[in-house]
Amino acid sequence: MTTCPGGPAADSTASGEALFGTTAAEYARYRPGVPDAAVRLLAATLHGVPAPVLLDLGTGTAQVPRALLPVVPRLAHVDLVDVNQGMLAQAMAELKAALGACTVSAYAGEAHTFTPHVPGRGPDLITCCRAFHWMDRAAVLEIADRVAAPHATVAIMGDGSLWTHDAEWTSALRELIQTYLGPGRRAGTRGTYATPGRSYEDDLAASPFSELREHRFPVARAWTPETVVGYLRSTSFARPDLFADRHEAFEAEARQLLDVHAKDGVLREESVFTVLLARRPGSSS
Repeated sequence: MTTCPGGPAADSTASGEALFGTTAAEYARYRPGVPDAAVRLLAATLHGVPAPVLLDLGTGTAQVPRALLPVVPRLAHVDLVDVNQGMLAQAMAELKAALGACTVSAYAGEAHTFTPHVPGRGPDLITCCRAFHWMDRAAVLEIADRVAAPHATVAIMGDGSLWTHDAEWTSALRELIQTYLGPGRRAGTRGTYATPGRSYEDDLAASPFSELREHRFPVARAWTPETVVGYLRSTSFARPDLFADRHEAFEAEARQLLDVHAKDGVLREESVFTVLLARRPGSSS
């Protein structure tokens, strides 16, 4: 069963559109998923919880719930939160076949404004994958403390992006994007991206979820020029409408550049997927 209550305010949805526009289909198709080892780690936090509730903040196309449902089939309920209505619609469609007896609610709005659809049903696991940098992080952790079950785990995770990845081919690609869009990293139509002022570890240390463990998982990915171009369409820094009438020219140059750098048609990415698991002091089992 699915329910989709309305979000809090139109400006939140507008903010989501400003970052990612209408790129949900490309996001679902081309964004890398959550590594299996990280999924198993998340599942382990729910050990002994008979009917867990998951709250996924900045859910995008629901990569985290989709990965967890087969591993934790006893999941009772999933709350999806995102500022982008298109992403939420895509997420609900992607989850439909995997839900089984699990219910799901979608909340359109900023993460720190989230209100549970079923009061008193606190999440046992709160996840945020590749999205925490877009949020009011202190306010998000405050709302997490208000809604979470006493034993709950907060998982902040991610592995950067092809913009931040350090390789010869990604550096050349980044330079090409900058020739079209300027030297700063674009943040959709909001302007340019500003790096967070402090680390996620410091954010968590200053929050009620100050008992922290870091887990790092090496990840090797094989891209093709076509999947890289598709991925770029889903990003806040290179989505099509940022280029206006020059997008076709950009994609042609990007494919040419990527073809030159590809070895046997493959572009390698060696990355690290980091998971920060945080709990309230004294709540660990």
